Amino acid sequence: MNQTEKARVFGALHQKGNPVVLYNIWDAGTAKAVAEAGAKALATGSWSVAAAHGFADGEKLPMSVLVETAKSITDFVDLPLSVDFEGAYSAEPEGAAANVARLVEVGAVGINFEDRVVAGEGLYPVESQAARIRAIRAMADAKDVPFFINARTDLFLAESDLAKHAGLVDEAIERGKAYAAAGGNGFFVPGLIDPGLIEKICAASSLPVNVMMRAGAPDVKTLARLGVGRISYGPGPYRSMMEKLKQEAAAIYGLL
Repeated sequence: MNQTEKARVFGALHQKGNPVVLYNIWDAGTAKAVAEAGAKALATGSWSVAAAHGFADGEKLPMSVLVETAKSITDFVDLPLSVDFEGAYSAEPEGAAANVARLVEVGAVGINFEDRVVAGEGLYPVESQAARIRAIRAMADAKDVPFFINARTDLFLAESDLAKHAGLVDEAIERGKAYAAAGGNGFFVPGLIDPGLIEKICAASSLPVNVMMRAGAPDVKTLARLGVGRISYGPGPYRSMMEKLKQEAAAIYGLL
């Protein structure tokens, strides 16, 4: 498949009630392993890619390294690739679009794009984030690539008290509507695990909703019944593999 075909396939995989499942990767080797396990598409996790290169999450990984990682994956595995691009390494719409263009150029067909102020505090105002999405959409359209912008809100991830999540749903829905109008293709709500709240957002969203698996989250079949269109695993696969690696190494070195 060429890039345009991959982008169209990737977008079509997002179906409410029949979610695409993305077991997040961090390099070409893990991409190949997940592809051989039966994945229909690939997605990196920013935390995992950063950690694999010795950096903390939060755009501490040099963007050039991230772009090169994306290129190594698309060169090695012939599946659609979405890149977790955090805040696109720029607060300004034009800068964000220019940076995402570098991922388009190496063959990626989508991004996660969050509304958290990566180098500051809180979330971008809705219109500011919408402007950044519009700029990315215009760039991709100019390149004639049906690029998938998975518009992420950090409302729930930033609130550790799960009891307060219900009070954030209305704002999340409004953000989702604004991001859709700006050209977003998916709506990502990491941190949200309450089934009733997930169902409410899915019902209100014109975009396929992405839920991240974490402790306490419903299983895949339940999320499908709730109307979810995409399921991802974030840093979970990396953490699981590193724990296994440490255990095996500790056994070899006589620590177990």
